[in-house]
Amino acid sequence: MVDLIPRSVLFGNPERTSPQISPDGGSLAWIAPRDGVLNLWVAAVGGDHGVDWEAARPVTEDTDRGIRSFAWARDGRHVLYVQDVGGDENWRLYDVDPQSLARRDLTPFEKIHATIIGTSKRRPEEVLVGINADNPQLHDVYRLNLASGELVKEIENPGYAGWVADEDLVVRGAIAPEPDGSFNLVVRDSATDEFRHLLTIPAEDATSTDVVSFSGDGRSLLMISSAGSDTGRLIRVDLATADSVVLAEDPEADVSGVLLDPDTLDPQIVLILKDRMTYTVLDPAVADDLAAVRALHPGDPNFSGRDEADRTWLIAFNVDAGSVTYFMYDRAAKTGRLLFEARPALSGYELAAMEPFSFPARDGLVVHGYATFPPGLGRQNLPAVVDVHGGPQVRDTWGYNPEAQWFGNRGYLCLQVNYRGSTGYGKAFVAAGDREWGGKMHDDLIDAVDFAVAQGWADRSRVAIYGGSYGGYAALVGAAFTPDVFCCAVDIVGPSNLKTLLETIPPYWAPMIAQLYRRVGNPETDSEFLWSRSPLSRAHDIRIPLLIAQGANDPRVKQAESEQIVAALTEAGIDHEYLLFPDEGHGFAKPENRIKFYTAAERFLAKYLGGRYED
Repeated sequence: MVDLIPRSVLFGNPERTSPQISPDGGSLAWIAPRDGVLNLWVAAVGGDHGVDWEAARPVTEDTDRGIRSFAWARDGRHVLYVQDVGGDENWRLYDVDPQSLARRDLTPFEKIHATIIGTSKRRPEEVLVGINADNPQLHDVYRLNLASGELVKEIENPGYAGWVADEDLVVRGAIAPEPDGSFNLVVRDSATDEFRHLLTIPAEDATSTDVVSFSGDGRSLLMISSAGSDTGRLIRVDLATADSVVLAEDPEADVSGVLLDPDTLDPQIVLILKDRMTYTVLDPAVADDLAAVRALHPGDPNFSGRDEADRTWLIAFNVDAGSVTYFMYDRAAKTGRLLFEARPALSGYELAAMEPFSFPARDGLVVHGYATFPPGLGRQNLPAVVDVHGGPQVRDTWGYNPEAQWFGNRGYLCLQVNYRGSTGYGKAFVAAGDREWGGKMHDDLIDAVDFAVAQGWADRSRVAIYGGSYGGYAALVGAAFTPDVFCCAVDIVGPSNLKTLLETIPPYWAPMIAQLYRRVGNPETDSEFLWSRSPLSRAHDIRIPLLIAQGANDPRVKQAESEQIVAALTEAGIDHEYLLFPDEGHGFAKPENRIKFYTAAERFLAKYLGGRYED
């Protein structure tokens, strides 16, 4: 029997994470705990690319929820970061000067959602920011001067779902939603021109389409698009003619990322995620770099940053049975230096491999997923947890996953299923999930259980369903619609009533509402259908124990979604536990709350599946 991995090692704060190099390559910033709360730290980078760790110092002093997202401003003198309050996702933009430690609230409005639209090497003192201060449904464009802190509204949003700026920080593109779920991509040639129609993105292509960047010369757009194909391809669109050229594609999977030249913005390396990440070189100038990077570590590399001289790259290597590991790569020498492991304490324990698998669903659609087997317990007749991803328009991926390792270490087979509606496998696979919440999407999870049982992996009498957001909904569906399949269920911030879910979405989701209705249903016209797919409608059929966890400030899945199913369970006398976190939102950011939840969930699963439990 392998050693028990403490919950604090799996779910506590990382030791360090998310390094970013300054534009001049002279400093490194990262996130690490300060008095138990995640803050920003900075240290100098030496001439040989060594980091002066001993002189590292924190440059922020958050004492509440911590900082989880940041970036160097292009002026190299400020670090930008966002924070909300209590998980309400009303993100405000802040900055800190690492030298003086001066910090500013750059978007001092109440109850707003700020997002960075663009920064540029050509305009290092400026940032384009989207803010929904005047209309909570729409983000207007503001220009921020970093030297003075002045924030000036530049464009009032007439109804666009997103903005695209060129390298001169001129907003020259926008996404205009249509009532049928399609989008029009509009562009203009300069800041003084009117927007004009460039192309239409049909509704069925919306999920597999993304505007990557204007070209360096501003004459074309790089896009990922599934138009004319099932999978999302990397294309270049001429702004004058709207003609497009395919630069990279794969018949089985969408393009998932692109590494761009920092000056020309030409694509250099294309990333396509299948069972694991694959890499296609488009620019021969970086072929040797990719080979040298891949030789540094057996994991899948993620290109997480570079200095503006393009001499130094930061690489995050992802593996399944170990910590994410960060390297600094010197392009001239073609050598790399280890920066740190995010969770070095994991190296003291035996972790589990994550194995890709696939199976035909009952209607013949091929569904992919990942199985994590408990180390030392074989592969036969195991208690199992179906860990359902949220979204649902995202997907599970290969690599370190703390929950998969937790389940495996406690003695469970972990099944992660990319059910229909998940992204990455082409638009037809996404469309197969349309209006199938609680229907064929759930059938895929049941078919995955049947597959695991048929392989001899899982004990049919000891299977739990577990998940957050859509995964929490799936757990409730499993308990209400298919209680004979699962012996218990864990729901984290999952909706129980699809109609009330859709009626209480965050206001800034409004431009995307037609797409959401296409995927789930329209509460105005499909009320009975949505109720039939809502776990609350069949709460009386629940016969298995439930653990439900909710953040009180969740703006996506409101507290009422959990409260109404808990009330129904209480009235019916059905066994359940309910955890409400008053200082959390859509998930649990504070380590003490995470540990509290995972402690309760571990005890719950041990009771009904018979696995191990850390006292």
